[in-house]
Amino acid sequence: MIPGGGQPNMQQLLQQAQKMQQDLAQAQEELAQTEVDGQAGGGLVTATVTGAGELRALKIDPKAVDPEAASLEETAETLADLVVAAVQAANENAQALQQQKLGPLAQGLGGGGIPGLPF
Repeated sequence: MIPGGGQPNMQQLLQQAQKMQQDLAQAQEELAQTEVDGQAGGGLVTATVTGAGELRALKIDPKAVDPEAASLEETAETLADLVVAAVQAANENAQALQQQKLGPLAQGLGGGGIPGLPF
């Protein structure tokens, strides 16, 4: 309902919607270009993802491969666990960045969130 009982200005509403759409597209582009890291094992494994969640890089410190481990299987399992943990940490950081960039836009849409986005 419009305060004062007047009719909504449809042209103004359309302009606001178009601006919000442009702002959203710009924020999504910035997220796609921004990279964030996540680490595991005290920095032995570092995953880099974009703010949109795309894995861009994975660095494994040679110290993560223990030549004196009981077996190659144990070394591989430990390394896999570290990679998974690093990617999860990077994705958590990407989600925080998404919330920071897109959260205000979602609130501008009435605070109900945007379907398909995690807020």
